[in-house]
Amino acid sequence: MSSAALEFDRVDILFSAESGRKREAAIKSALKRLDEGRDRNEIETATGVVVGVSQASLKVQRGQISVLMGLSGSGKSTLLRAANGLNRVTRGRVLIQDGDAQVDLGKDCDAATLRRLRRTSIAMIFQQFGLLPWRTVRENVGLGLELRGDSAAARRRIVDEKLQLVGLSRWAERYGHELSGGMQQRVGLARAFATDAPILLMDEPFSALDPLIRNKLQDELLALQARVRKTILFVTHDLDEALKLGNQTTVLEGGRIVQTGTPEDIVLRPANAYVGEFVQHMNPLSVLNGRMVMRPWTDLATDGPQRWLDPGRQFSAVLDGQGRPVAAAFEGQALGIRASPAEGDGLIVADVDTSLRQLIQWCRSGSPVLLAENGVVQGVCGPADVIRALATSDARARAPT
Repeated sequence: MSSAALEFDRVDILFSAESGRKREAAIKSALKRLDEGRDRNEIETATGVVVGVSQASLKVQRGQISVLMGLSGSGKSTLLRAANGLNRVTRGRVLIQDGDAQVDLGKDCDAATLRRLRRTSIAMIFQQFGLLPWRTVRENVGLGLELRGDSAAARRRIVDEKLQLVGLSRWAERYGHELSGGMQQRVGLARAFATDAPILLMDEPFSALDPLIRNKLQDELLALQARVRKTILFVTHDLDEALKLGNQTTVLEGGRIVQTGTPEDIVLRPANAYVGEFVQHMNPLSVLNGRMVMRPWTDLATDGPQRWLDPGRQFSAVLDGQGRPVAAAFEGQALGIRASPAEGDGLIVADVDTSLRQLIQWCRSGSPVLLAENGVVQGVCGPADVIRALATSDARARAPT
């Protein structure tokens, strides 16, 4: 069985104001021009058909946050809305994992199957909160359960659980207008979680909020995701948000996918000038982390059981058979091994996803930092690695596009 919970396979999404045979003829003509490599403006001028998305292929793995980003009109929301049938696929496949099978929303999915998938497998969170003003917070969160036919007792149990999950238990009997924007969006999250749908579609859910609340909700989403492990397709036009949240980021331009990759790929290896324009305005301190800038442990020079941690070969470390540090030294003198500066002198062992901003603070003394995942050392970051990362970011920002 595929590990992808959601897959777009060579998807084209075209829009026409015509109907019937005129629409069929216009779409056919537009697809022919699309296959000839014409751009969307040429196609619209010649046929009246708007190309929303063209030849989009993307896999979203289970438990992953996959982010779609691009400028307004790039096709990111159009593609996301194909994942629950709000936008019809003109050509290609949108595959949803449904138990042990896959359902193609374009071909296999009749109206009854689509309704079932929307009730049980796919939930959506919009930019606008969409709370029903005549319903309390509790009633809004339980709406999907009510439509699904769950009993009142089951609805109450599930709603209480989800309100506690998003920190809104005290507000259960309030109405939407009594809540702040951030709290209203958390009601939307609870409503999406309530159906226990494994796939969440989030269309710029935080863009209407002020920066402080937005940042807080991003942190809360990451904390919730660590607990519930949903498959999330998230749309944003903000690079910092994309790179903070996404396990993978996909950049669209003119309805086409131009790059898909990890945050490291997008930041350090932009595929073209369009992606480079996004990246050059990014603050590397807020996005880069140890995983992106470290030198892998296997690349370090060896001297017997120890490996050198810096170019000058002053710092060294030894790992045990499980990859955990057991000894460290500076110029041959033993060093302690510590998890934070508060523990006194010695070599710091930090999480591999520690921010570059934090690593800069720890590297000020000239000492490198060992970076580990679940206690197993993955690599090292020292002053030279910090300088290299910042220089690479600066050079990219200054490069002509």
